[in-house]
This record gives sequence, structure tokens and C-alpha cells, in this order.
Amino acid sequence: MRSASSSTGVAPGEKLPSTRQLAEQHDVHISTISRVMSLLKDRELVEGHPGKGVYVAESDRKSE
Repeated sequence: MRSASSSTGVAPGEKLPSTRQLAEQHDVHISTISRVMSLLKDRELVEGHPGKGVYVAESDRKSE
């Protein structure tokens, strides 16, 4: 996501498309996108806000 955000122009704090939209854009099953979002949330690269959407995290965590 770190490199993707810089190469795709997705900025910190920016709202991501819906799970359904991403699945359609990338021609994958919605469950695949859901798993990816879950992994990104676990790594604190995105933040989910119920009823509002998923946003790119404001700051990247530094790997230890």
C-alpha cells in the first residue's frame, strides 16, 4: 500500500472506493477485496469508519 499509494496517487486520509467497486475494477470476487482490506487494516495501512468507508491511514507505520 505504501508504494501503491505513491504510484496511484492515493493520498493519506483519502477515501477508498467501496469493496464492490474495487472488485468490479479489478475483476475479482468481492471476498478477495474483503480479505485484502482486512489485511490492510491489520497492518494499520487503512482505517475503517463504519457507515463512512475505508480511508488510507494518515501515517505509515515504521517497520521494526
